[in-house]
Amino acid sequence: MQPPASPPPTAPSAPAPRGRRLLTKLLAGLTGLAAAGALAVGLVVAYALIVASPRLPSIDALTDYRPKIPLRIYTADHVLIGEFGDERRDVVHIADVPPYLKQAILAIEDARFYDHGGVDPAGVVRAGMAALTNGHATQGASTITMQVARNFFLSSEKTYTRKVYEMMLAYKIESELTKDQILEVYMNQIYLGQRAYGFASAARIYFGKSLKDITLAEAAMLAGLPKAPSAYNPVVNPERAKLRQRYILQRMLELGYIAQAKYEAAAKEPLALVKGPAQQFSVHAEYVAEIVRQAMYQQYRDEAYTRGLIVTTTIDSADQASAYRALRRGLLAYDARRGYRGPEAFIDLPAEASARADAIADALSARPDTGEIAAAVVTVADPRRVEAVLADGSTATIEGDGLRFSAAALSARAQAASRIRPGAIVRVAKRDDGGWAIVQLPQVEGAFISIAPQDGAIRSLIGGFDFNKNKFNHVTQAWRQPGSSFKPFIYSASLDKGLGPATVINDAPLFFSAAQTGGAPWEPKNYGGGFDGPMTMRTALQKSRNLVSIRILAHIGTHYAQQYVTRFGFDAERHPAYLPMALGAGLVTPLQMASAYSVFANGGYRVNPYLIGEVTDQHGTVLARAVPIVAEKDAPRAIDARNAYVMNSLLQSVAQHGTGAKSNELGRKDLAGKTGTTNDSRDAWFAGYQHTLAAIAWVGYDSPRSLGDRETGGGVALPIWMDYMRDALKGLPEYTMPMPAEIVSAGGELYFDAFSPGHGFVASVGVPAAAETAAGEKHEAEPPGAASGTAGIEPVAAGLPATDNGGGAASPTESR
Repeated sequence: MQPPASPPPTAPSAPAPRGRRLLTKLLAGLTGLAAAGALAVGLVVAYALIVASPRLPSIDALTDYRPKIPLRIYTADHVLIGEFGDERRDVVHIADVPPYLKQAILAIEDARFYDHGGVDPAGVVRAGMAALTNGHATQGASTITMQVARNFFLSSEKTYTRKVYEMMLAYKIESELTKDQILEVYMNQIYLGQRAYGFASAARIYFGKSLKDITLAEAAMLAGLPKAPSAYNPVVNPERAKLRQRYILQRMLELGYIAQAKYEAAAKEPLALVKGPAQQFSVHAEYVAEIVRQAMYQQYRDEAYTRGLIVTTTIDSADQASAYRALRRGLLAYDARRGYRGPEAFIDLPAEASARADAIADALSARPDTGEIAAAVVTVADPRRVEAVLADGSTATIEGDGLRFSAAALSARAQAASRIRPGAIVRVAKRDDGGWAIVQLPQVEGAFISIAPQDGAIRSLIGGFDFNKNKFNHVTQAWRQPGSSFKPFIYSASLDKGLGPATVINDAPLFFSAAQTGGAPWEPKNYGGGFDGPMTMRTALQKSRNLVSIRILAHIGTHYAQQYVTRFGFDAERHPAYLPMALGAGLVTPLQMASAYSVFANGGYRVNPYLIGEVTDQHGTVLARAVPIVAEKDAPRAIDARNAYVMNSLLQSVAQHGTGAKSNELGRKDLAGKTGTTNDSRDAWFAGYQHTLAAIAWVGYDSPRSLGDRETGGGVALPIWMDYMRDALKGLPEYTMPMPAEIVSAGGELYFDAFSPGHGFVASVGVPAAAETAAGEKHEAEPPGAASGTAGIEPVAAGLPATDNGGGAASPTESR
């Protein structure tokens, strides 16, 4: 008997594929993770409410949100010209935010913002899934509320403890603020690169626009910045920024915020970025902004940079722009007359392209552009063509007339130190026809200021060629000799002593011995030499004759004149009571000169120049407001109406027939002013005015040296003044100063009624009794001791130096 057959063996189950086992475990894990995520969130809530809430920081910083807002400075017509503060921020209310910007932010940062309570469980699960897939955390679970909590109250360290506190704070914030309030704080506080805090500031800094004016494409670009402002900065990393922008637009499309057509249009839209930090200000007023910054800091200390102060200046943006252009054009024109000095420096150019680009970038980073003048490194050079790489990597090609100024430096005969060759660092600028030209930064400096004579409001102020090149403000800080531009104040003083435009003064030689001066002999000269003999005071001022001015000062007395000029705002101690004062040997600033010439322009009143019109806080509350004194209202008189009228007539003669006659090109009869050139042509001035505007132009070197043998105030400073006035007075009707009742006109000349011919009027000074005027009239003999030569002229101070810094005794002034 055979044993029973055993049952066939059961076939073993086929082992599950490895991928299926992993998937099963992953699904189980994710299910547990979702439950765990929800449980964790619940535990956090419970812990926050029961245990940790009392230990959480107060959120008063949010409920009473006071962001750091920089000091901002505006022109009188509300053009931004300065901003100071570590955080560049413009606060915007949520109601004023474009809807598509809110949507872009939510699409990329927190799509369920309006649905969760501060912590998004779905986000936690998403982050967990990403961590399981990649083996480490690659996505954050932070909501916008959690980001606000972190930015205000926590560090950015990545620890579980900080994350728990972040969640707890998020719930606390959500319990005390509305969703819109939270989003508003977020949009104003978040850092977005380029020192921009908040989206309103970023819109201005990146695109030069108000937030309300940005496009959908620009909104998507801005929305991509919070995650990594440096990585997605469109200025620094345009390609990465564009990729992130398109991803955000795609998210907006997926969420139904925008339609396909809008997505495609926005994705294709080219972005017009603001180029460089200097371009955020459309008007160059750096010297003005710095004056205001110093004043605000003196008043408010560090709070000046954080409390959102708004300073409105008296500057007119159009006038400021005209002054900036006029001064730079004038200084560049003067510098061009001195010839091309050669490249600023040289660098070695590596053969490898990337190394070469790095070397060029390093060299140009230390030489920023100054306005329209850019630094560039020459890569190709021959007498007919130069190629130079700019800081942005583009190449400027210079040919034809663009090489005319630097032609000598392209010659094979040029010295090595001044030859333009590959590796040379040069300056280039666009010409009017759009081509490039080689130029150079001037070594000479200048200043320009204009003020309203009626109340002293400063309309324009340019303290130098370029603020970034030289921060010394020549308008307010440069004490220089005024030369012949000071003579009108001596003439004004003489009017009150009985002299007048018809007084005849002898333009004859003067000599002071060493015994008289107590030092070196002094023999003052006229500019260009020569002497014209007796002439009227009007003619003498037109021709700017030095010997006449000295005789006038000797006649009226130096101590009297020294005190008299203080009526115009000058410091007596800076104008020693010696005869060289007649030639402008003292020290003044362009600001003082503008104030002083305003007296002649406004009919004789002393006004105080002022720059700050109003200071308000971020809420519009007025903290300070200027209350200027006004001519013909409450301003004190410096000189009487008679004196102002005659001086205006004399200074108009200078502008029309004298050393300032070039101003006739402006086609106006109501311009007045005076040229000034100091010893060895170290300073060149033109000080002048029209009834509504007094303006001063000065040119000189910081370390005083000659501007050149034939460089005078009429040739250097007057063209700057004219360039400005041409724009500033456009469309303004001519003004005729009313003649005071105390003025009489006789024989075609003006007299004070108290000093008429034969009745107190001084007919001549330093003229022998037999001399006659050009018109053939007989004039009274001088008092004893006041005839021609040196008789009656008090000695010069003992030890008076012969240089313009020591008094400018021999300071020549231009005759034309």
